[in-house]
Amino acid sequence: MSLADFGTKLARKLPPEAAHRVTVRALKAGIGPPRVSPLQWDTTIKLPNAGLQLFNPVGLAAGFDKNAEVFDQMLRFGFGFVECGTVTPRPQAGNPKPRLFRLNEDDAVINRMGFNNDGLRAFTARIRKAQSRLSPVGANVGANKDSEDRIADYEAGIVAVYPYAHYITINISSPNTPGLRGLQDKGALEALLERCGQSRSKAQADYADDLKEDDRFEDEEDWKPVFLKVAPDLDETAIRDIIEAVRGAGSWLAGLIISNTTLDRPDALNSRHKGEAGGLSGAPLMEKSTRVLREFASEIAGEFDLIGAGGIGSGADAYAKIRAGAHAVQLYSALVYHGPSLVADINRDLAARLKADGFTSVAQAVGADLR
Repeated sequence: MSLADFGTKLARKLPPEAAHRVTVRALKAGIGPPRVSPLQWDTTIKLPNAGLQLFNPVGLAAGFDKNAEVFDQMLRFGFGFVECGTVTPRPQAGNPKPRLFRLNEDDAVINRMGFNNDGLRAFTARIRKAQSRLSPVGANVGANKDSEDRIADYEAGIVAVYPYAHYITINISSPNTPGLRGLQDKGALEALLERCGQSRSKAQADYADDLKEDDRFEDEEDWKPVFLKVAPDLDETAIRDIIEAVRGAGSWLAGLIISNTTLDRPDALNSRHKGEAGGLSGAPLMEKSTRVLREFASEIAGEFDLIGAGGIGSGADAYAKIRAGAHAVQLYSALVYHGPSLVADINRDLAARLKADGFTSVAQAVGADLR
């Protein structure tokens, strides 16, 4: 057992949120992460629309490194990319505690954190150093709970993080900010994407001007891709409406992350915390989130990059997401139960599964179950 995995086991003896704080502090102090480069596959993986180059397809989802404090350390555990945030324009404390619950019997977590974070100023001060990293570091942006114009918050987030993050995620799918998921409704989403697209264009123009002064700008290669993160709690009509909206947004939107946490509570849950309010993540989310991913992929395969998230705890889970249409995957909750060595285990198992099925690359397996 590695030192980091041993630390994960000890941390589970603490209340969940306290364990997270201790873990981040330990990582910042240099305790735990190995001094190695990210795990690298035989061939570099490239997301076709975003243009992101990945050493491997397994990423860390937003929520762990909310304030861009430990992305370097997490990359050293073998993640192919790390997503920081969610960050809001102004700092906010989030929802009242307790707001984070382990469902030990179910390998699951329920959270109602409410976008607790230090705000954009602190976030951008830290994520500046991500520019020089070979593995992509993303920024997940959100809206303040008491904002009078939530779309303006997303615009501010895009402009602030654009010069530093390798990609940006617009998070409109958290269930823990009242009314936020309403931005997934077709009319609201069209308005959001129109304004965010304009902000992204302005941010790109300013960024390009800065790079030109250094004679480093190389046209499209320096455009920062933007993803939209959606919920798993979508019916066929909602999925169709979202697809129409993202198609209408234009080429600036690179893809979707599918999905966030769910409000559903499967009957099979056994933990005493299963009735807590908030978003459910972990193993019970795998089937539902993969089904929604497959529904999106069957309609927009090739038009957008899809990142599969929700319930991944093994190489088999990651492979299922890829075969359902994901170009890459993200995880977070499984680390609570299995520790950071899980990242290497998933990569090894995934590579073996690809080889066993005759695939020589991740790209060949993307959407295999849809063909």
